[in-house]
Amino acid sequence: MPATILVGTQWGDEGKGKATDLLGDRMDLVVRYQGGNNAGHTVRAGEHTLKLHLVPSAILSPGVTPVIADGVVVDPGVLLEEMDELEARGIDTSRLLVSANAHLIMPYHLELDRVTERYLGRNRLGTTKRGIGPAYADKATRIGLRVQDLTDEKIFREKLEVVLKEKNAILSRVYNRLPLRADDIVRDYLGYGERLAPHIADTSAVLYRALREGKRVLLEGAQGTLLDLDHGTYPFVTSSNPVAGGALVGTGLGPKEVDRVIGVTKAYVTRVGSGPFPTEDEGQAGARMQDRGQEFGTTTGRRRRCGWFDAVLLRYAARVNGLTELFLTKLDVLSGLRSVKVCVAYRYEGAVFEDVPPHQSIVHRAEPVYEELEGWPEELSEARGVDDLPPAARKYVERLADLGDVPVGTVSVGPSREQTVEVGL
Repeated sequence: MPATILVGTQWGDEGKGKATDLLGDRMDLVVRYQGGNNAGHTVRAGEHTLKLHLVPSAILSPGVTPVIADGVVVDPGVLLEEMDELEARGIDTSRLLVSANAHLIMPYHLELDRVTERYLGRNRLGTTKRGIGPAYADKATRIGLRVQDLTDEKIFREKLEVVLKEKNAILSRVYNRLPLRADDIVRDYLGYGERLAPHIADTSAVLYRALREGKRVLLEGAQGTLLDLDHGTYPFVTSSNPVAGGALVGTGLGPKEVDRVIGVTKAYVTRVGSGPFPTEDEGQAGARMQDRGQEFGTTTGRRRRCGWFDAVLLRYAARVNGLTELFLTKLDVLSGLRSVKVCVAYRYEGAVFEDVPPHQSIVHRAEPVYEELEGWPEELSEARGVDDLPPAARKYVERLADLGDVPVGTVSVGPSREQTVEVGL
């Protein structure tokens, strides 16, 4: 049975946690394929409200195997804290598998992330300072340490001492920071390794066998398409590839193993941190979205910038990811507006762009071309079927599907599992 990919279509924070939680009940394995603890999912299920950063939210579904795959960078201390919190709430984490090939976030990555952002000043990228970028940089330059190294003290120490010599020189001579001690790192990380040992596996082989056995597999990404290192609004992007193609690289599966790509899209648009945002609304409407949508970053707590839905970005995400359907979230946030806007194109120096412009300067300066639709006064939190949606809300959903040329399969009208409408539009 082919796998399903779940991907964000905007700048992250689209509500992938709820989508993963709902779809996870129908899966046998749910796999995180990239990113680190710079991303987060807020999941509400019954009495539980959880903010997860590394563990797939399907940990809440009994019988589902959550997997952290090769393409993720893992801070083992953070992962164990998250597992401990879940266990304290009575949630079993024994099923969790962690790829032996996943790279480790090390203490010097955290330190370098912090000092580099300060050094950049007003040109800073707005990273979460979780060490994600430096960890991926070391992976690319082939000096990274991996999860499997935690199980071999000799190899771990040898690799660490080589890398730490360079990192300490940078920290002390460039940034005037105290050098880090190898013995302290070895002690802490080998301790992490002892606790994680039962969870470490060749996850690529596990997933391949599962698909051969007809099991259902969901591959979930962190962040979103516009934060992709290659296809996002560079340089205001993350350090990995959230797009659907990144799911194959990050898990070690081939293209023929996937036949469904679900794009999660918010009914409006948000982003955290710096970077272009053509449809950002800094007035009353944007403030209303921020307030009603409780738009604060799961990981950082930072206020999310809010704006109107951008069909230009949706078309781009549909093309880059090969989307087969949409999971639309937070439609309820728009209730009470007399009218709602949808950006259908960009205008720059007399030219109109219906796709993302080829140059970043145009994206930064583009003027959105809006289409205005009728709003709806009704609250949607009690809607459970398509007939429960007001005509104007349904028309809005239909218009988004038309503009993106991708059918909408599911609409979320609130944070809980129950506040979901299967529409098939």
